[in-house]
Amino acid sequence: MSADTKQISFKDRRLIIATKHGKESVIAPIVEKYLGAICFVDENFDTDLLGTFTGEIERKHDVISTVREKCLKAMELNHCELGIASEGSFGPHPMVFFSSADEEFLIFIDKKNNLEIIVRELSTETNFSGKSIKNVDELLQFANSVHFPSHAMILRKSPDENDSIFKGINDISTLKDTFNKLSAEFHEVYAETDMRAMYNPSRMKVIENAAKKLVEKINSLCPECKMPGFGITSSKKGLPCSSCHRPTRSVLSYISVCKHCDFSDENKFPHDIMVEDPMYCDHCNP
Repeated sequence: MSADTKQISFKDRRLIIATKHGKESVIAPIVEKYLGAICFVDENFDTDLLGTFTGEIERKHDVISTVREKCLKAMELNHCELGIASEGSFGPHPMVFFSSADEEFLIFIDKKNNLEIIVRELSTETNFSGKSIKNVDELLQFANSVHFPSHAMILRKSPDENDSIFKGINDISTLKDTFNKLSAEFHEVYAETDMRAMYNPSRMKVIENAAKKLVEKINSLCPECKMPGFGITSSKKGLPCSSCHRPTRSVLSYISVCKHCDFSDENKFPHDIMVEDPMYCDHCNP
């Protein structure tokens, strides 16, 4: 497939950002600056119908399927050919022990040009946490540890109970009053961070970084067919050990493949080192 670069333009085209949690505040300025699209939000589009962090509505599909569905639904309802959506998840970091992680996926869809571009941002810059609280002193200690009140909190009976749940608490008097009310009824209260973007500046920053990565990838053109979205699709291990010269588990190269014309490119030694330290070699340091 071939394409003229001039034909792939996003300038002055309407682009919907599928969100009800204020993400447009960090996504729209980047998209409008670097793509020239005109961003808007549908205030009536309820993204929570596809799943909530607190479990009232379970996310039925994997994160990629969910973010794609979110984007396409918003585009369809608003008769728009361009869309961006994001989906986040929180939990233990896959590689950094004893650290929580915020994993954000952003998707860009252009129906006119049959484009779908996805980026992932993984960060340890998150306050994601939860704890059973027995008294006000414990509550205030936990609140301080999760950057309250700049980051809002949620209080409820237990992590699996959704009947008595209070979200978006971001002032100390409401926090104490809500805790006392729940404590009087249930004796123990579960406190957690509110991970909705508009209540969580740390998460909003990760989304902003993902948006920067997204426009960079959109503006990366395939050397062969000039279609947007050319970027790394896989990596190849095997950087040789400086001592025994055997291949190690470290990255030897990154592979980029165009989804449109299948052109591939291999970028060897992406970290500007030709050999690996023997301490990372399974033969020299088993």
